[in-house]
Amino acid sequence: MDLAEIWRVMRRRWYVLLPGLLLSAALTAGVYLLVPVEYVSQSTVTLLNSKKATVAFDGNPFLSTQASLTGMADGLARNLNSDDAAADLKALGVTGLHEAKIADNAQGPFLWLSVTGTDPAAVLKSDELFTAYAEKRLQEFQTQQSVTPEAMIRMTTIVPPQKAEPQTKTRLQYLIMAGALGFVLSLVATFFVEARRRGTTGPGRHRPTAPEGAAPEGAAPVPAKAARPVPSGAAAPVTADAAGSP
Repeated sequence: MDLAEIWRVMRRRWYVLLPGLLLSAALTAGVYLLVPVEYVSQSTVTLLNSKKATVAFDGNPFLSTQASLTGMADGLARNLNSDDAAADLKALGVTGLHEAKIADNAQGPFLWLSVTGTDPAAVLKSDELFTAYAEKRLQEFQTQQSVTPEAMIRMTTIVPPQKAEPQTKTRLQYLIMAGALGFVLSLVATFFVEARRRGTTGPGRHRPTAPEGAAPEGAAPVPAKAARPVPSGAAAPVTADAAGSP
């Protein structure tokens, strides 16, 4: 079946295709209304060496880096993603979904702290609270281990919480899926009706043939040929059997 034939079927069965397309449009509109736009705010922080460890570098923490800081950053990220941290953040007023992870292609102990939600103002405020909470948790870890203030690892913000930006990729994917599914189902219904109609009235449907010599269906029966009456006094016609008998 070529494109021309497909187009002809679609025109011929428009009464099936049109309602399907309308339902597809309604489905897409429903997805548009029910799936909200998500917003993301993100900050970038880094861990710094303690004041005691930077004495040899004139107190400049960016000149003193250790592999242990990256390990501490990974441990802090795991703790910030835990259920206990989620409960603490909820009590502080953080809404939406929060996440902490090592920054992509990081050359040091850099962390991304992000919050995702549907209210851009609430998302930005939540990311600010999340960033402050991360620094607090870092200090609590070291306090529990009786680390002196001069030897404590510090945290500084490289990029403060950014204005919440809309993330439309997921919503767009749902819209495309809904529209494509409705269109495909409409075409399937259209060609299904076309196949049923062709199977019922199409030229390929065979009718039973009448026996040879039988009258066509609907035609009046042909009466048998009547015998010609023999005139009175005339001799009856002689048949071949009569002529050959003795």
